[in-house]
Amino acid sequence: MSKGRRTFLKRTAGLAGMSLTGPMDFMQGPHPGTADYQRDLGMRLCLAYFWGIEQRKTALARQMDVLGAVGGINPAMAGLGSQKPWSREVIKGVKAAWKKEGLTLRVIEGPPSLGTKTKLGLSGRDEEISQFISLLKNLSLEGIDTVCYNWMPVISWARTVVDRPGRGGALVSGFDIEEVRDKPPIREYGELTHEGMWDNLQYFLDAVVPEAEKYQVKLALHPDDPPVDHIQGIPRIMTSTKAFERLLSMAPSYYNGITFCQGSFASMGDRNEGVDIPAAIRYFGAKNSIHFVHFRDVKGHKHHFEETFHDEGKTDMFAAMRALHSIGFTGPIRPDHVPTMAGDSNDKPGYSTIGTLYAIGYIRGLMEGVGKSKG
Repeated sequence: MSKGRRTFLKRTAGLAGMSLTGPMDFMQGPHPGTADYQRDLGMRLCLAYFWGIEQRKTALARQMDVLGAVGGINPAMAGLGSQKPWSREVIKGVKAAWKKEGLTLRVIEGPPSLGTKTKLGLSGRDEEISQFISLLKNLSLEGIDTVCYNWMPVISWARTVVDRPGRGGALVSGFDIEEVRDKPPIREYGELTHEGMWDNLQYFLDAVVPEAEKYQVKLALHPDDPPVDHIQGIPRIMTSTKAFERLLSMAPSYYNGITFCQGSFASMGDRNEGVDIPAAIRYFGAKNSIHFVHFRDVKGHKHHFEETFHDEGKTDMFAAMRALHSIGFTGPIRPDHVPTMAGDSNDKPGYSTIGTLYAIGYIRGLMEGVGKSKG
């Protein structure tokens, strides 16, 4: 027998003869700080479902305990394809379809009946606005209290690439202004101006905000993405923090608020300037105007940027989460525009299922870190 083995046997024999005076010495109760930590900091973690119910994704959401759904109103989901999407019957049916999946429909993102006519002040906008008000009323009756909308007519979310190789070969989307500069201007709507777009937004807010107050549905305007001044002659106005200050002053109301898309705000500015995301969260949070959060990040600036994994962009994401917690934000929050990772199709750029799993783990880790941090 080797000397090392004899020594080991002697030690274990000695331990066997010891009297363990505290048989629970190696047991412990809840982790330190657990009693004071509220799961997810009290925020409502959600996933986006812009293509309706996806069985694999909803199953994973239940397993992750991410039970909020964000999406539009599709009458087909309720078997009511011939009905208007703003009707109570359709909203009730869509809500029930999500409930059957074990999820709760929390935010309408991309609302029906808010389109080019309203945003460009064209004939027929009053009918669109009337239908939008009906939507607010019927959402309220079904207990859905947040609508995420944008003010990007004709050309909405825009990227010049959706399959750029990122870290480890994951596919990311990006935008380069040079690739759209020479595209022909869109002339069919006549001469459009930034002030005209502001006037149209004021017209909309004047009509809708009092109704949102009546029905207690929060309006959460999303920044223009990308936040450039125009694309193909179509003006874009929600491109800076100053623009959102102006928005809030146009219709002072708790129900006139913001979708704080971190990636869009982080894209604002040029090479020499940028938005301090934690500071912006605290600023707009002090005004009680952040109703919904898209938690994501980018590299670059408004004229040239690409999406990133949550842990490699330009923003201090821990500081951003801490800022959200400091303002008392407990509303809906979702990951956005994740890279397409190995094993996933890129048929829905920005919404890779595996990329979303990575994002949720990262976000929830930040939440717990912030919640248990003493700093």
